Amino acid sequence: MKSYRKELWFNIPSRRGFVNITSDIEKCLKESGIKEGLLLCNAMHITASVFINDDEAGLHKDFEKWLEKLAPEKPYSQYMHNGFEDNADAHLKRTIMGREVVVAVTDGKLDLGPWEQIFYGEFDGMRNKRVLLKIIGE
Repeated sequence: MKSYRKELWFNIPSRRGFVNITSDIEKCLKESGIKEGLLLCNAMHITASVFINDDEAGLHKDFEKWLEKLAPEKPYSQYMHNGFEDNADAHLKRTIMGREVVVAVTDGKLDLGPWEQIFYGEFDGMRNKRVLLKIIGE
């Protein structure tokens, strides 16, 4: 069995944002040479997320609006965590959106549904953060 590991780095210029990373992951899969196996993709920071969904701008705006209702950024004083930092809402948003995805690899391709894409979600941006890719298989 082969194993492949790579880190992708992001620095989102705003506090929150979503980036379609499917093509980056497909490049890594090709580089790995693995044809059959599993791919794990996870955010290595507790205020960021990796998730699968549709690449539709309206949906992303809906995510932002929904998440802000569930865990509003302000007032910062509403959170026990805030003190040294002001990112308690980002921790909660990450919990809701998830840490990682696992995708089957079949015939050298990501085995995704017809509209599925892989996204990096940032909830406390403006600094370098990484995503880990680990692919195992034959």
